[in-house]
Amino acid sequence: MLLGFLVLSASIAFAASSTLTGRASVIDGDTIEIAGERIRLNGIDAPESWQRCHDESGRVYRCGKDAAFALDDWLAASRPTRCEFVERDRYKRFVGTCFRADGYEVNRWLVETGNALDWERYSGGAYSDAQETAKASRAGIWQGAFELPCVVRAQRAKRKPNC
Repeated sequence: MLLGFLVLSASIAFAASSTLTGRASVIDGDTIEIAGERIRLNGIDAPESWQRCHDESGRVYRCGKDAAFALDDWLAASRPTRCEFVERDRYKRFVGTCFRADGYEVNRWLVETGNALDWERYSGGAYSDAQETAKASRAGIWQGAFELPCVVRAQRAKRKPNC
């Protein structure tokens, strides 16, 4: 029993201080995968890949798909991607803050380009300045109308939003 506790303690300590580095595959606008490990980007929320938004002319477009493609193109310009562990979420995904090889923070870039929102509940407002920049320049989803990703997820699952 003591051995099990020591192994568990060592695993928790390792996970809390670990980083992942490698070629990132984009799952969606706020989730990537490196070496088979799913990484949920900490403190942000991007439109779901199936989510639709309205552009400045009121036309419908797939904002979630656009966010994922933009992220993929942007990550490809400076590899590898390094992610610093924050926690495990309820789905057991690695939650982290990630950086391109040139040192630019992925989470911040997504918010400042309007491809994701500052999820203050988890970020503590760390990306509020980036979100204000995106809003002011009408970048990404801020060009028109959209519903919060947490709201559309809840509607699809027929539950109350957690945002």
